[in-house]
Amino acid sequence: MLAVLRRLGALVINGVWQLGFIARFFWLILRYSGQSFTRIHLTIRELYFSGVMSLLIILVSGLFVGLVLGLQGYETLQRYGSSDALGTLVALSLVRELGPVVAALLFASRAGSAVTAEIGLMKVTEQLKAMDMMAVSPIARVVAPRFWGGVISMPLLAALFSAMGVLGGWLIGVVFIGVDDGAFWSQMQAAVDFRYDVLNGVIKSAVFGVAVALIAVFEGFDCTPTAEGVSRAITRTVVSSALSILALDFVMTSFMFRGQS
Repeated sequence: MLAVLRRLGALVINGVWQLGFIARFFWLILRYSGQSFTRIHLTIRELYFSGVMSLLIILVSGLFVGLVLGLQGYETLQRYGSSDALGTLVALSLVRELGPVVAALLFASRAGSAVTAEIGLMKVTEQLKAMDMMAVSPIARVVAPRFWGGVISMPLLAALFSAMGVLGGWLIGVVFIGVDDGAFWSQMQAAVDFRYDVLNGVIKSAVFGVAVALIAVFEGFDCTPTAEGVSRAITRTVVSSALSILALDFVMTSFMFRGQS
């Protein structure tokens, strides 16, 4: 029993220490962001790496998610004689939930793991220590541009994911199944509210971007400087990001859509 309590206490102490280190690390990123933005080409390069290079998987996944939503939604709505509301079902599902969440999961798997690996390899090869010796802050030169690249990319990728999903729902519902084109778009426009649906989806994706980018740069910066340490850091990035996205989604949904019909 005493051994179990000691192990539990060690886990709690380590968790509190880790949270404190992450909070301090986040504060340092914000503090050195001004220096990072003075070299805007660094942030633009990371925007390309995190955003543009993730476009293919985001667009293709969004299209197929929309196709599946269109098929499943039509089969369900047809039972109740409401097949014309297919556009509403597809749009609300994507804009409110699936767009931000699935795009964030894909973003964490592709860009988050790549950022962790890149920073981890820089630590293994002692490039970060070399920057310190040359009076160049690794936070300002390496970490902050990658953090802001992820934060800015995530809402844009989520919007593109939702747009492709709506296109996929339109293709399967209108073009292949035969749902009325006018009813599909008109009911979608009438049901989707900019404030409660679109804006809340953008807020969600921005929060997910902060969480994923922070986890990715932290795990890379904090990893053990060995090949095994980098591989473990990449695994922790993907797992922690996925759990954080789902937990944050529940918390934000409970506040954003409470009392909404």
